Amino acid sequence: MKPPLVSAKLGILSLLYASLTGCAEPSGRHLPASGASASLSAEQIDRVGRRIWQNECGGTVAGLTSWNAGEDFASLGIGHFIWYPAGQGGPFEESFPPLTSFLDSRGHAVPGWMRGACPWPTKSAFDADKNGARQQELRALLGRTVRVQTEFIMHRMERALPKMLAQSKCPEDVRRAFDGLKQTPEGMFCLIDYVNFKGEGTSPKERYQGEGWGLLQVLEGMTRQHAAWHHPGEFAASARRVLSRRVANSPPERGEKRWLSGWHNRCEGYKQRL
Repeated sequence: MKPPLVSAKLGILSLLYASLTGCAEPSGRHLPASGASASLSAEQIDRVGRRIWQNECGGTVAGLTSWNAGEDFASLGIGHFIWYPAGQGGPFEESFPPLTSFLDSRGHAVPGWMRGACPWPTKSAFDADKNGARQQELRALLGRTVRVQTEFIMHRMERALPKMLAQSKCPEDVRRAFDGLKQTPEGMFCLIDYVNFKGEGTSPKERYQGEGWGLLQVLEGMTRQHAAWHHPGEFAASARRVLSRRVANSPPERGEKRWLSGWHNRCEGYKQRL
């Protein structure tokens, strides 16, 4: 047994560590094992897909092929997966090419023209071809693969955890928050929707003034109390703070303030039952 004075010193050191790092007291060399997660039924997976589709595209077939004003890429599918034209790039992770590979793996034939760079070089070219054969074919494919697109987003959410843990200064807290949210369908929806909405938060390119806005940053920003780690309401509050910080840090020419009200409304949706 440690003498009382030694125990007291250890306790002070632990509190000092927590205050300096913003993390819970380290509990050992290894992260805790992943906890059990909620198992979504087929009906719940479909509801997840419909809510993402509504959030991103207004739930319309026409919204499955979009190019937002002020952006350099097409936004496609229920998750508005990013597709850059040839020679283009940016701070946001390109997600449409991985989706086409995922569709292929699930037995959905993807036309050859969808496998390279986005064939429309600009928004104006994209809009002019809105009713052309290629966009009609694209909308038809995306319209009949909503379940598979949802599973692709869920798969991305699961793959995000190791990358987030590797980058976080508080990996034990991130693991506990992630596992806690996965215990309920509503918490699962928070993780699935947000990783599609604003990414994993692990790409060094997805930063404004050195600060990210992805799932990692939301999990790190949740109140570090065990009761809050599985609470969608705390996730929603953290997401609002992260997105507000993103807009405050964003370059003025991007005009991101115009999106903040809608982003906050989306966060409020995380409190709803699935």
